[in-house]
Amino acid sequence: MKTAVSIPKDVFERAERLARRTKKSRSHLYSDALREYVAGHAADEVTEAMNRVCAEVGDSKDPFVSSAARRVLEQSEW
Repeated sequence: MKTAVSIPKDVFERAERLARRTKKSRSHLYSDALREYVAGHAADEVTEAMNRVCAEVGDSKDPFVSSAARRVLEQSEW
C-alpha cells in the first residue's frame, strides 16, 4: 500500500543514511520502523485489557491465593 507522510528534514536525512548503510530501500526501512513502533505499543493494549478484567473481577482478596503468590515470588530470582 502506498501512502504519503511528512517528516522533518533531519529525520529524513538520518533515515536515508541508515537505509544506505543497511542496504534497505526507503520503503523497507520505514515499514520496519513503523512495525517496531506499533509492536512497542501492543503492550499498552494488553495492559488496558488486563485493567478492564481486574475492574470486572473486583478487588476481593483470597488468603490462599495471596499466600501462594507470596511463596512463588519469594522463590523467584529477580
